[in-house]
Amino acid sequence: MSYDLIVIGSGPGGYVAAIRASQLGLKTAVVEKAELGGICLNWGCIPTKALLKSAQVFEYLKHAADYGIKVAPGEADFPAVVKRSRDVADGMSKGIQFLLKKNKIDVIAGFGTVKPGKKVEVKAADGKSTVYDAKNIIVAVGARSRQLPNLKQDGKKIIGYREAMVLPKQPKSMVVVGSGAIGVEFAYFYATLGTSVTIVEFLPNVVPVEDEEVSKQLERSFKKAGIKIMTSSSVEAVDTTGTGCKIKVKTPKGEETLEADIVLSAVGIQANLEGMGLEEVGIATDKGKILTNPFYQTNIPGYYAIGDCVGGQALAHVASAEGIICVEKIAGQQPEPLDYNNIPGCTYCSPEIASVGYTEKAAKEKGYDIKVGKFPFSASGKASAAGAKDGFVKVIFDAKYGEFLGAHMIGANVTEMIAEVVVARKLECTGHEIIKAVHPHPTMSEAIMEAAAAAYGEVIHL
Repeated sequence: MSYDLIVIGSGPGGYVAAIRASQLGLKTAVVEKAELGGICLNWGCIPTKALLKSAQVFEYLKHAADYGIKVAPGEADFPAVVKRSRDVADGMSKGIQFLLKKNKIDVIAGFGTVKPGKKVEVKAADGKSTVYDAKNIIVAVGARSRQLPNLKQDGKKIIGYREAMVLPKQPKSMVVVGSGAIGVEFAYFYATLGTSVTIVEFLPNVVPVEDEEVSKQLERSFKKAGIKIMTSSSVEAVDTTGTGCKIKVKTPKGEETLEADIVLSAVGIQANLEGMGLEEVGIATDKGKILTNPFYQTNIPGYYAIGDCVGGQALAHVASAEGIICVEKIAGQQPEPLDYNNIPGCTYCSPEIASVGYTEKAAKEKGYDIKVGKFPFSASGKASAAGAKDGFVKVIFDAKYGEFLGAHMIGANVTEMIAEVVVARKLECTGHEIIKAVHPHPTMSEAIMEAAAAAYGEVIHL
């Protein structure tokens, strides 16, 4: 069987690339060894948001009296929370099946490897192998939880994000190693449901990629919620011989031993490149990622790669954007390369975090003379009415030309607000244009306008 394009992997990079290819008239197939939709839909973005929603509902119940509502004490039914999350994921995966069928894309079940001469070999579950020809091949195999030598995951006591979504019962205590998006989202989820949670972070701040003021605010909010935080600390060893785990942690003050039922390792991801046949084809890699040009072409003509198995931010929306650019280039169009400095990052703990562009520190290091504006949600009418006064919006502009360099938000629903800044930056808006664009009142989003006004000394409500 011969195709114009074969995509290996059906995550948000692979299935989006396949659909766009089909729209552009390419005869397309997708190879998938597990569930359609990949990690994002089945074990990542979507089911975690379902878990977090359950935690948020539980939090509302616990604080119902603050809103003048009397309810009997709520109780978290952990297996039911997990089941709802799985049901949501299953529904999404069926949706992808429908989309691929609608776009006349062949789905080939099995483990795909690349072969020289633009061929893909697919080994089915029964061990039978079939070779397919394609004019173009996209590798979109994603990544998995990274294993540290002193934090070997056993799937029972030392777990990764996958097991954290479907634990048979709620642990009484948990140590989360790593405070990126995955770490803090699970820390919030389990702590809200009543698990005693400690976060251990190697770097000096939690959510280390974020602006320092956002990190400090999250630390305050988490501590208020009863989550223990240990920064500049590293897990040296975990003893799982007893009933729980004994965790040896090196801290700035010396060594400490923590005890917990479960250790969740959230120390990043590694690409799924083993056994893919890259060496046989001669596809170049570096530091465990496939090397590509700005249109995702590898060093071997006809072979492309997108998503978490190439450089750039390991985010679902990045993989989708890369897939579309890659396919449009294959189809002879003239797409713009992706601007990796205008990619929004979102973290869905409570309070939420959303950011795009330069942090204040990065902007200064780049040599910009900057104007910074900040608007706290404590001064927002909508936030007060909603009972969500934690957090702020911080914006950074170039003092010389007014260029919108970055925005950093922490608070309720900020993940829904960041897109305004992404579009504004794409359209090269200045600070003055943000100030003069009338924002609706009362909303959380007017904090962006107020923060911009604060940067220029024109803020009204502070």
